[in-house]
Amino acid sequence: MFDESPSLAWRLRYGSEPDLLPNLDGFLNHRSVRKYADREIPESIIAGLVAAAQSAATSSNLQLWSVVSVQDPDRRDKMAELCGNQVHVRTCGWFLAFLADTHRIQTAAQAVGEKADGLDYTEFFTMAIVDAALAAERLVCAAEALGLGICYIGGLRNNPQGVKELLGFPEGVFGVFGLCIGWPEDESTAEIKPRLAQDAVWFKEQYEAHPSVAEYDERMKEFYVSQKMKAEATWSMRSGRRVGTTQLTGREDQLAWLQGQGFLRR
Repeated sequence: MFDESPSLAWRLRYGSEPDLLPNLDGFLNHRSVRKYADREIPESIIAGLVAAAQSAATSSNLQLWSVVSVQDPDRRDKMAELCGNQVHVRTCGWFLAFLADTHRIQTAAQAVGEKADGLDYTEFFTMAIVDAALAAERLVCAAEALGLGICYIGGLRNNPQGVKELLGFPEGVFGVFGLCIGWPEDESTAEIKPRLAQDAVWFKEQYEAHPSVAEYDERMKEFYVSQKMKAEATWSMRSGRRVGTTQLTGREDQLAWLQGQGFLRR
């Protein structure tokens, strides 16, 4: 399943033929999987995936992230509610909550007489978010190499206080995103989603302030049709609405909550 060649995956991403590619199997054919088979994933596999996550780069070896797995059915159901009642949060084999975590390093530093009084600066929040994202993506690449499917869950940020209470974490911790992991259903129709052309994201020597996305708007129409979505609304239209203030789904007060958690105070 999901065994497109790198060349085919390139065509699906960009709508064009690739130049000679190195062997990128398992990277270009990523897609979000939301339907999972009723098949167990042994904890030993998850332990290996966490080892892959811990092998990711981390700024200054501070390792400012943690992960909580949520497997108890009642707690998983509560987690699904907090994440916008997404069905796949309930049905995936494993659900992981990735956390930005400055609490651990603060505790360790203070135990040896260090003040750790820089942790409420914005820089360390940024570092923690980057660390969590790098770790999660390394885990995802490893999972997909084993044939597993994944889906990131940004809805973990809908109710940060509810997530804090469910997972029981202290000040200095923030739920960045969730991650569903499972064996894809045999009948899964998850498709490779087209991406912006490279010249819209890859700039050489200097930033391009006005890259064109018109070609991408056209390419996305076919994908929207395949997903039974209205093709009249382009990617630019949909994305413009998504970044409007009416689409924050409870996240508009995040700054105050984060400051209360010890982040972004300076």
